[in-house]
Amino acid sequence: MDTLFFWLSKLLWVFISPFNFILLILIFTWLLVLINTKRLVKPLMSSIVLALIAMAVFPIDSWLLQPLEKRFMANPDLPESIEGIIVLSGALNPSHSMQWDQTEVNGAADRELAFMRLARLYPDARLVYTGGSSSLLDSGARAADIALKLFGGQGMDTSRITFERDARNTYENATLSYDLVNPALDRPWILITSAYHMPRSIGIFCQVGWPMIPFPVDHRTLPEQSLSVGFNLGGHLSGLDIAIHEWLGLLAYRITGKTTALLPRQCSA
Repeated sequence: MDTLFFWLSKLLWVFISPFNFILLILIFTWLLVLINTKRLVKPLMSSIVLALIAMAVFPIDSWLLQPLEKRFMANPDLPESIEGIIVLSGALNPSHSMQWDQTEVNGAADRELAFMRLARLYPDARLVYTGGSSSLLDSGARAADIALKLFGGQGMDTSRITFERDARNTYENATLSYDLVNPALDRPWILITSAYHMPRSIGIFCQVGWPMIPFPVDHRTLPEQSLSVGFNLGGHLSGLDIAIHEWLGLLAYRITGKTTALLPRQCSA
């Protein structure tokens, strides 16, 4: 069932992604032009143009991302003693890293930076990095394998870190890590992931019975700019791609019982 969920989520996103959806609508409009259905082409093209103008001018992506990023406090107060720290993959590009034989990261590299900082802050804490391959076609390149090289290259004692390398999505990050680590829950654990991704992640970890202190990083929005206007179609579409993916993920995970709520809060031990 988990494999079916993984495949369906990947395949459906091909059509739902804003970039691809706009392209599909344009292809459909082009076909209408070819068959000379002018009565439908004009309103459809007008709708596309108006939608693109609205997305270019208004920060719709920020409006959707901010409720997620504000759900949990940045830089939360941390206890003096913890049991462990877990960081979710998403900042590394395994395929590119293997191809070029060097660590390739993306805009979510704050996750790894926070992990290394907190690992120094808590030298006795258990450390977990979880992430396999989220690709349908290339399951050989695993994020955990690249993370091992990254942390070792930065001088970390990688023998401290448990690397979970089979998870394909956030639900498997939680369940496979739980089975691998068999965590002690008498002291707190800290969870590191991107701020927009934290609500879904916390809900999943709560659902599997592994309470976490959320440590959100990689914030994509600036609250004071939520009412600003400009003209940045590419930037807004990229943010909208992330926002729609995350909100649909929250909905799908809630419907399938993988998370505690549509917009989860922190659970207690």
